[in-house]
Amino acid sequence: MTPTLVPHHPARDWAEIQERMLVPLYEAVYDRLDVGAGSRLLGLGCGSGLALLMAAARGARVAGADRDHARVELARERLPEGVAVTEEPPEDLPYDVITAFHATDGILPELRALTRTAQSGTAVVLADWGPPERCATAPVLRIAARLADRGPAPGADLDALITGAGLRPVGSGRVACPFGYADVASAVRGLLSTGVFDEAIRATEPSQVEKEIEEALAPYVRPDGTVWMPNVFRYVVGRVP
Repeated sequence: MTPTLVPHHPARDWAEIQERMLVPLYEAVYDRLDVGAGSRLLGLGCGSGLALLMAAARGARVAGADRDHARVELARERLPEGVAVTEEPPEDLPYDVITAFHATDGILPELRALTRTAQSGTAVVLADWGPPERCATAPVLRIAARLADRGPAPGADLDALITGAGLRPVGSGRVACPFGYADVASAVRGLLSTGVFDEAIRATEPSQVEKEIEEALAPYVRPDGTVWMPNVFRYVVGRVP
């Protein structure tokens, strides 16, 4: 299969292609925590702001933080005026819900800092991939790990993060988040925009990464050329003591 080699603009590809795939996860978490009028929500790793926009549409007061400057700029463009989106988490935490929908093991120091400063009873939600056998995207993620020569595919131990941060576990859930793309080129761009492949691209060549992603996508290409990948995501909820 010939590599797509489509110009890659990660932040915009995330906003235009990939971010919407997690809408069922955002909705399930907001329903679980009754996010709405009167809620004060901080989104860590808020990306280009779709989850914040959805919470704001429910009447919540929202703020976000993401270390990717380009995504922060997109979030500021799409969110209502006055919503604070920064590249560093705020030190003042007058929130009752804190979300990290793209949690990684590296978030632990940040969670510990939040636990020390957030109000007692604040709900903290972490989310990541569900079991590999329930995620059609798992073989694609293994490509990123193999090309970067760094062991297992990406994935966070959400329960360990909750307890390691000193939070009190109060529940968890699983949500179906299928990834659907108009064609293979869109799928490649969307998957590359997640950041999972950044290290692999630095370790090899972009064309090699794209080629292997396309090959892994082949079983999920439907007769009309669209790509459909069933996935399950898991979230856990903890509360600040």
